[in-house]
Amino acid sequence: MPSSLVEYPDVARFYPDTRIAREADGLLHYDGLYPSLSELLDVVVHKYPRRIAVDDGTRSVTYAQLWNAAAHVAGGLNARGASIGDRIAVGGPHTVGWVEAFVGAVLAGGVPTPLADELDIRSRLEVLDDSGSAFLLDGSLPDGISFIDDGAGLDELALLCYGDDGIGVELSNENMLSAVESIIHARGFDDGGLRNLVVTAGVESVTVVVELLSTFVVGGTVVITDSVDPRFWRGTGADVLTASPRVLARAVSEHPVTGFGRRAVRWIDYSAATADEAELLRDAFPSARHFSGWGRTETCGSGFVLPAGFARSHADSIGVPFGGMEVALLGPDAHHGVGELLCRGPAVTRGYWHRPEETERRLRGGWFHTGDTATVDVDGFIRIVQDEQAA
Repeated sequence: MPSSLVEYPDVARFYPDTRIAREADGLLHYDGLYPSLSELLDVVVHKYPRRIAVDDGTRSVTYAQLWNAAAHVAGGLNARGASIGDRIAVGGPHTVGWVEAFVGAVLAGGVPTPLADELDIRSRLEVLDDSGSAFLLDGSLPDGISFIDDGAGLDELALLCYGDDGIGVELSNENMLSAVESIIHARGFDDGGLRNLVVTAGVESVTVVVELLSTFVVGGTVVITDSVDPRFWRGTGADVLTASPRVLARAVSEHPVTGFGRRAVRWIDYSAATADEAELLRDAFPSARHFSGWGRTETCGSGFVLPAGFARSHADSIGVPFGGMEVALLGPDAHHGVGELLCRGPAVTRGYWHRPEETERRLRGGWFHTGDTATVDVDGFIRIVQDEQAA
């Protein structure tokens, strides 16, 4: 039986967003996005200059201080010959300094290329070589006359992320800004000064960046750490918990949840959790809004999420699309609701770095071919029945 492609246009009804519209290319896009990450950050800094932007437990900086430090990093890079579009690798532990380096690379007009802290030396060298990174920011940072480049556009490369396969995923300004807008909308983040505890150990680089930016947009504080020691988490005042489900579940099972400020936690994200981990975390934080879903580096770490109220009844589902994500199934049984999961939307990558064959294989007809076999039920909930990455 020949393969067929079946689209499921109605599954996005759980998260309607009037800012999303179909444009001339036939795809959904956000209206009113800032043209680049640097311009978005410029607006945020002028809106919340005295609020704390980042706190790593040892050092904290306001938005104004972060902007000033990052602009001097950008100036240092510029003085050393950095050009617009240069890949700038950002390594080292996740601290305030790491954020200053990342934002500095953005303000220099470069393309940040995060180096996962768990990479061994050989893997780091392979990423540096493949990306053609002109600079490595890891430790002491360059310092120069304040410099800010804000001439980038939505379609220009904003981030280059590498996964375990050593292949770089290209993410544009539009991809990143769309992912940020979708998360803020889906979670209902407010500008009341939320504190997002981002435990970066085991979390993909793209997710770390999106969490940073989505918190910045609402003037919140990112409490950033690589530490998985719950004793460090105590006293942070975090009302958002972002960590790998394994780290969160271990923390809850080994320590009293009251020690984490149970009543203060308003949002908790444990995407990719097992059924047992999700159940444990739902019981531990009954008053929080729970988010569990699916994402890849190719989708800026987001794409599908379980709507509020469906976490228990649809615990085996990765959820429904949000943020303009569209869904299709491909295969001989697609008309019966099972096939390879395909998706497209404003946060989906434009391709792989210097891998035209891989781009052609995985991004065909405007769709990202995930390689996962999935089902879509009558209510639009998606379930993975065979995970390509686990195969």
